[in-house]
Amino acid sequence: MVNAAEAYRRQQVLNAPPEQLTLMLYNGCLKFIDEGIQLISEKRYEPANVSLQKAQRIISEFRLTLNMDYEISHQLLPLYNYIYDRLVEGNIKADTSIIDEAKGIVTELRDAWAEAMKKARAEKGDGKGGNGYA
Repeated sequence: MVNAAEAYRRQQVLNAPPEQLTLMLYNGCLKFIDEGIQLISEKRYEPANVSLQKAQRIISEFRLTLNMDYEISHQLLPLYNYIYDRLVEGNIKADTSIIDEAKGIVTELRDAWAEAMKKARAEKGDGKGGNGYA
């Protein structure tokens, strides 16, 4: 049986607009990166690998779902490729400095996305003084 917290999270995902799902994916990626870094520092390499592979899958999903009709997608693709490569290399070498580099880029992308969401809401007149998605 699914517990209440899991059911709530599932409903959030099912009812979230696409821009919110993107933010959730960025946050999930950062969560898995943080887990991987922590586990590597504890020399728990197998669970670290699992966490970092989850982050890699999220970055892969971002790459696969880019709409190449937009110029920004042509700028994001090499960035996502670089993040993915750094996550893989950091995972293989168990090198948290390499993983931290990827984390910094993902954090910047997440923050820019959250800011764009706020700006779009404000332009639509939906801004609620910082409340809402971001």
